[in-house]
Amino acid sequence: MNNTPLSPRPLPLPHLTDGRQRVLTSAQLRAHGLTGAEIGAQCRAGGPWQQVLPGVYVLHQGPPTSEERLQAALLYCGAGSPAMITGLAALALHQFSSVPPLLALDRIDVLVGRTRRLRSTGWVQIVRAQEFPEPEEVTGLPVAPVARALADALTQVTDPTTVRRLLTEAVRGGHCEPGSVVRELNRARLLSRPHVVDAVDSLLAEGRALAEDRLYEMVRAYALPDPLWNVDLRLPGGPHLGGVDAYWPDQAVAVELDTRAPRQDEDALWSEYTRKREHLERLGITVVHITPRKLRDSLEQQATVVRTALMASTDRAPSAYVVVLPR
Repeated sequence: MNNTPLSPRPLPLPHLTDGRQRVLTSAQLRAHGLTGAEIGAQCRAGGPWQQVLPGVYVLHQGPPTSEERLQAALLYCGAGSPAMITGLAALALHQFSSVPPLLALDRIDVLVGRTRRLRSTGWVQIVRAQEFPEPEEVTGLPVAPVARALADALTQVTDPTTVRRLLTEAVRGGHCEPGSVVRELNRARLLSRPHVVDAVDSLLAEGRALAEDRLYEMVRAYALPDPLWNVDLRLPGGPHLGGVDAYWPDQAVAVELDTRAPRQDEDALWSEYTRKREHLERLGITVVHITPRKLRDSLEQQATVVRTALMASTDRAPSAYVVVLPR
């Protein structure tokens, strides 16, 4: 007697095997007319399909592709429910060179709502979100913004060199501004970890240096008058008024880069910025606040703002005399 198990009967479903959609859930397969027994038969040894996650099937044998793993992870978390790829997998999709390729990752983090009843399983790690960010579409998939993906990744990364490398690439590669990164790290309560704080300090220093370079470029590229760079302002024989990144003494116009780190004391720091600005403006000095993001995304527009402030100086009353010192 021949006891060799019979191969599963081929199913007449060419629309499922023509390469257009090779990752489906059990509910989707049933919607195509398959029974649970027929689905199970296709996944037995020697069958053409495989179950890769609970209720999720890949309609071929052999290792799933990176795209199929991502699709399977999202389908496991529920089609039609808010879910997005985050963590290292999201950074790989955002083209981070310091992150291993998707196929080399042993897990894929998926961000879901806090109340979802899902468990991590296989290579899918569930990350619950109190606040759900707006996803970005990358290769047709919902992916967490870089700053959020970075914070979710760093909850698991403890190597200081890796942390510093990821944070540096986020800023140097133009993926996001330092402020948005620090805001997400603060939300994830990661700023209490010494190796993260050390990397953040370097990140903020690098972010300020990049913003200063763009400010220099703006003055040069749009033929603005040369200002005095990085100076302190003081009343003659009086109090220190504060430092500014660029100052045009003849027009009494100052530019200040807003590179605050959004930590727990953000409100107090913003109040200090506001007090300084109001004090300078009472003295007749126009203060133009520019964020690193504006310098990155709209350099010409920021040059126009500064040029307008310089030209308007002829219509204003003369400013108070201030002492300008290098800082």
